[in-house]
Amino acid sequence: MQLYNTLSAKERAALIDMAGEERLTLSFYAYANIGNPTLLRDHLFISWNALDVLGRIYVAREGINAQLSVPAPKFNAFKTHLDSVAFLKGIRLNIAIEQDNKSFLKLKIKVRNKIVADGLNDDTFDVTNKGVHLNAAEFNALTSQKDTILVDMRNHYESEIGHFSGAITPDVDTFRDSLPMIEKDLSKFKEDKNLVMYCTGGIRCEKASAYFKHKGFKKVFQLEGGIIEYARQVKNNALENKFVGKNFVFDERRSETISDDVIATCHQCGAACDTHVNCANEGCHLLFIQCPSCAETFQSCCSTDCAEIAALPYEQQKTLRKGKHNSNKIFKKGRAHHLKNVSQS
Repeated sequence: MQLYNTLSAKERAALIDMAGEERLTLSFYAYANIGNPTLLRDHLFISWNALDVLGRIYVAREGINAQLSVPAPKFNAFKTHLDSVAFLKGIRLNIAIEQDNKSFLKLKIKVRNKIVADGLNDDTFDVTNKGVHLNAAEFNALTSQKDTILVDMRNHYESEIGHFSGAITPDVDTFRDSLPMIEKDLSKFKEDKNLVMYCTGGIRCEKASAYFKHKGFKKVFQLEGGIIEYARQVKNNALENKFVGKNFVFDERRSETISDDVIATCHQCGAACDTHVNCANEGCHLLFIQCPSCAETFQSCCSTDCAEIAALPYEQQKTLRKGKHNSNKIFKKGRAHHLKNVSQS
């Protein structure tokens, strides 16, 4: 039984063009006690591969985290399959604000230790004992109160291009870094302040809300469905939009525009810009913000050195990469020292 991709991204992109069907980009998550994640992984791959579903999915004993692209004509069949899985029946699906037929080009379902890496080793921590969920209207009302603290549970490269007005945006590289930092900084407010959290689709702030309750915070809330669902409710219900800029997303689109404000700058020249790119040098692939002018100057690379390498014949590039185990800097997410217009940590 085939349980892996047989097509390259280029081949899949061509098939999507030939099919001529609209695809829906969506995401969902669920915390649950899964006895055999590998068995679930295999079941999902077989079922979803048959529906031409593409995406990045993580399965663990604590639940599932899925970001997907589904052919629009097969959406109902996909939803029917979800409903056939007991803990996924009726689950909320976050439909992307901005669609792209090529947001995902492969189906990858991986078994992980956790669906959100948290660095915790505490058997008494119950991830299902979560905070109070807020819809967009409730979120707007509560975050307008003086006794509320609003915290962005995402990483620095996400909040850099967009965040809620008045939010604390921790300067962290990972979710696991943010938990102890926030607990320490806000410990004196455990009893009397409303602690409100948000993230992209809800999965990180749901775990964070359970963590901070576990650590003694009394009034813990989270934005249900994250920024994605908030933007949808704001639009559908004509609510005030308190999010400024773009929402970073983890697919080929890189971001969704929530407001027209550009709050970030190019990491090379400092001009107003909020477009994330990957360095065109495959041996680097650094994620950073680059304006059109610098893209032209540096040939879509993060430096002149990378531009020189990217201009070489492909086989020569491969030879240069051979044996270099630290060449891929994508996880620096714009913190490379040669990028002058970013904060270093």
